[in-house]
This record gives sequence, structure tokens and C-alpha cells, in this order.
Amino acid sequence: MATEISRRTFIKGAAAAGVVLAAGTYFAWDGKNIPEKVKTGDVTYDVLVIGSGGAGMRAALAAAERKELKVAVMTKLVPTRSASTMAQGGMNGVTGVSDPTDTVESHVFDTIKGGDYLCDQDAVEYFAERAGENIYEMDYMGYPYNRQKDGAFHQRKMGGHSHPRASYFEDRAGHAMVHTLFEQCLENNIDFISECQMLEISMDGDKLNGVIAMDMRTGNLIGVPAKSIIIATGGYGRVYWVRTSNPYSSTGDGIVAGMNVGIPFKDPEMVQFHPTGLSANGVLLSESSRAEGALLINKNGERFMSKYAPERMELATRDIVARAIATEIEQGRGVGEGIHAGVYMDFTKIPAERIHERLGQVYDLSRRFAGVDITKEPVPIAPTCHYSMGGLEMADFHTGESRVKGVYVAGECSCVSVHGANRLGANSLSEVLVFGHTAGDGAAEFAKANSYVGSQDSLAKACEKWKTTFEKATTRGREGNKSVPEIRDAMINTMWYKAGVFRDEAQLTQASAELDALDKEYEHCYVGDNSHVYNTAFEQYVELGNLLQISHAIVQGALARKESRGGHSRRDFPKRDDANFLKHTLIFKDKETGKYRAEYKDVVITKYQPKERKY
Repeated sequence: MATEISRRTFIKGAAAAGVVLAAGTYFAWDGKNIPEKVKTGDVTYDVLVIGSGGAGMRAALAAAERKELKVAVMTKLVPTRSASTMAQGGMNGVTGVSDPTDTVESHVFDTIKGGDYLCDQDAVEYFAERAGENIYEMDYMGYPYNRQKDGAFHQRKMGGHSHPRASYFEDRAGHAMVHTLFEQCLENNIDFISECQMLEISMDGDKLNGVIAMDMRTGNLIGVPAKSIIIATGGYGRVYWVRTSNPYSSTGDGIVAGMNVGIPFKDPEMVQFHPTGLSANGVLLSESSRAEGALLINKNGERFMSKYAPERMELATRDIVARAIATEIEQGRGVGEGIHAGVYMDFTKIPAERIHERLGQVYDLSRRFAGVDITKEPVPIAPTCHYSMGGLEMADFHTGESRVKGVYVAGECSCVSVHGANRLGANSLSEVLVFGHTAGDGAAEFAKANSYVGSQDSLAKACEKWKTTFEKATTRGREGNKSVPEIRDAMINTMWYKAGVFRDEAQLTQASAELDALDKEYEHCYVGDNSHVYNTAFEQYVELGNLLQISHAIVQGALARKESRGGHSRRDFPKRDDANFLKHTLIFKDKETGKYRAEYKDVVITKYQPKERKY
């Protein structure tokens, strides 16, 4: 590729084609998955980022501004295959470009109201004040925004927002963001440790040693020493498996690793079910579809959102729209049956040329995975697990630090809490940029002020422990033991039908008992592959253990929260209860007993007193 090509043109072409930048000759990246100095143990990183999505790479860039620091990004995929690439709609921030009347204060209120008043309002203020700056910063880096006639980037209104403030590239906003950040990481000499499955964060008491990981290419176990770690591993949508828009890699690895060293899982019950996944398989059709004018229609041809959100209609918040669709299906006005039942999303009133210009990925996904040409006929959709409002507790949003010294968190695996009980569309990409930047700065300052206090001997011992685990799990016989897929399928049915869009005491109690039984089966489950090169069977075994722990946390949080708020909907407690539950859930796992316990933390209120949420 010619070196004189503009950065914007290259990134736009890469995002549209879905290529990996590193595969081209435009960048000096040799494609090796692990630097030699990591293999030989000759490097201690000042900042080690786990996860190569938007939050991870933005954090790495922020840390790398201190040129004297050694910074690396570890990922179990290749660097540009994170879940962030699947984000479609855009990134919110007040810029005054498409709507000069928009204000930071309006963005703050929309976010707090959208989160059903479970947001920490001081954190939301911090977020909204910086979101617009990050949009301009991405523009400077070469992000290929869709533009207005005057050359400024265009912004569109997403669900729950009072103004158009989502800047975007077609409906591939996340893909373009990841490629833009990756190019900058290469420019700044950040190391990439790719195709490595993180197994644990190694600590001796309160001293951080580093990270234990498996090199998937060889099966070798490696201990990577680090002064500070940023957990930016994304969400855990595969708890719901075929009813999720998340990639297969979204298994909650970072959240579990954080819980296992003492960081609480904050608000785990707050799972967002996006209203418009393909009913056949959960693949997401972006909220930008409804922003551009797509309508929701039941089998009788009725535009049913008038019953549930008469003012905002299809652009009500995601939790409201998801429950409306689920209700239409339950009451017999849906199409299809069982787990694949749904309603229609109708694009036919949108000009075909606009669909191809702004919704090209939605068009392509509908053709590929549902066999529907959305320019000619409606496509069946249904709610799909999309996002976690909860995550590892961020103890200080000014630095990104957790309550464990040297460990920082950012992105979907963290909980600031900016999104509260329900995230608004296009706030997630803005969040990963704002708090990725914050966590990168925080970890870098910590690394500058502290020496490495960990033990490489402890890292070596932990590697030996995992070697034993590998041998034991992969040589176990089949007879009498359930396989990993069998246990996973049982977990999925438990979570979707008993801890899904709607919940109640009896179903959640049953779900807890079923998960306990699955834990026992997991202890002696059949893996079936003892090879070392790309042993994906062992990888899935590790991921299943993580998903079971995440499932327990979701169910325990949902059982304890006897109210309905945002993404958490209890049939037996249908009203929001501010008197008893205007607080955050914190789920801990005891290291000795393996039992889960809940604590609570007050929501921070600055100026917006909770009131009934109406759209």
C-alpha cells in the first residue's frame, strides 16, 4: 500500500472491509504473538493492559505518553478482534456540531434518567464533561466520521437522548474506533501479547506479581511481571450464549480474575437486553436502525410501542423497548416459537440509498444471518443480551483504580457507575474512551511512583499450578462425566429462562440451585483434548468456569434486589423501590469457602433527585 495514502482513507477502507491492519505492509508489525523478551522473562512491564478493545488500547495509549514506561496489551485474540469492533451506533458527546442547543448538563441528565437513577451522578458529570473532547481527539487521530456538507462530523439521536449527540462511522463505529486506536498503539511502540488466555492475576498478599496466561499457539504457560495492571476485558454476554449479541470471547474472564483477588462485582444483576437482535441467533441490529426510522411491528401489523412509550416510541430506552417486545411475544402477538420467537423491525419506509449509506452492516447482517433484504421486507427481531451495566468496582473514577493496589479497571468489565441500571445507546464507546484514558493515566502514575514489589518465583509456581490443572482436566475420561458443551447448554437454559428479561423469586431460587449443581459437574467435566497447540477445548473449559461464576453473581444480585429498575425486572416486585434499593450491589466471592456474599453501597446523588422515569 502506498505510504502517501491518508490515514483517514486507510482506516475507513479497513473498517469497511473488516481487515486486520497488521496484515498489511503499511505498518511495521511482524505478526509474532508474543515478544521474545516476554518468553525469556527479560521484561517487567510498568503497565500491563489485559484486553485490546477500545478501553484497553485507549488506556495503553494514555500510559505510553510517559515515554520512559514499558507498556503492553495482552489479548486472547488478535489485537483488532475485540468485542468493541462489533459496536455499531456511535459515540456520544456534546460538541455543538449537529445541534448547537445541546449541553453537557443535558447529556448528564439524559444519562442519569436513562440509568433509572442508579448512576453515581458525580461520575456521570465527569464522563459527560470529557466525552466531547474524546470525539474531537478521535477525529485528530484519523477516525473516519460520517460528515455533514460543511465537513464537520454528523451526529444522530439515539434512544433515551434529548439531542443528536452520537458521532459515528456508518453503523461500524466500534470497528473504526479499534482500528484507529491500534494504529496509534503501533506508532507509540506499545507491545502486544496476543492469542494469550489470561488465567489469573497473581498476588502475594497485597503485593502484585503480574499475570499468568496460556500461549494458545504453543500451550506454554507464561508469567508476565508487572508493576500495575489494567483489566479491560469487556463483558460476559455468552452467559446467555445464542441469545446474545456478544462474540464468543465475551466470557467475563477479567471480572472473575478481579473477583478472585478481592475486587467486588458491582451491580451484576444489571444486564442489558438490547431490544433488536435477530430472533434466529441474537446477532445485533444496531439502535441506529431505529434512529434512522425503522419501526417495530407485531404480527398484527401494529406499531405497538405507542402502548409502552407514547412520546419516544421506538427511541425509548433499551430496557423499556426490550420488555415491550418480550410482552408482545408472551401475549401471542409475536412471530415464531420458543427461544427464537420475535416481532418485526420494518425498514421499508427508509430510502434504500440511506440504508446503504448509514446502515450497511445492518443490511448485510440481515441478509447473511436471517435471509432478509431489509429494503424490501421486515426482519424478525427479539431481545438479546448485549451489555453489562455492572462490572468490577472502580473505587476512584478520577484514576480508574480498584480497591486492590496496583490493579485498575476500565470499559465494560468495570462499573464506574455511569450507566446505572440501563445504558443509553452510544454511551459505551464514549465511556471506554473517557475511562480508558483515565485508567491509563492512573496506572502510569502509579508505576512511576512505585518499584516492582512482586515475586517472579511466585509467578513460576502459579504456572506450575496451572500446568497441573491442564493435565488433570484434559486427561479426564468421558465415562460418567458431562462435557463442557453439555454443562454450558444447561447453564444457558437456566440463565435465559430464569434470570433473563423478566425474573421472580421462585425462578431465581431455582436458578441458584441449578448453578450449584452445575458447579459440581464442572469439577469433573470432560474436556476431551490434551494437545498443546491451539487447545480451544481447554480454553472453553476455563471460560465455562468463568461464566458459571458470573452467572452466580447475576442470580445472587437479582435475588437480593427486590424491586424493578432499568434492566432488572422482577415480576413479583414490579415497582422501583428507592427507599430500600437506591444503592449498588457488591458481590464478593470468599477465597476460602467459594461462597458468595452481598454488600451494598450508596448511590451518589449530586443534584437530580430520583423521580418516576417516563418516555
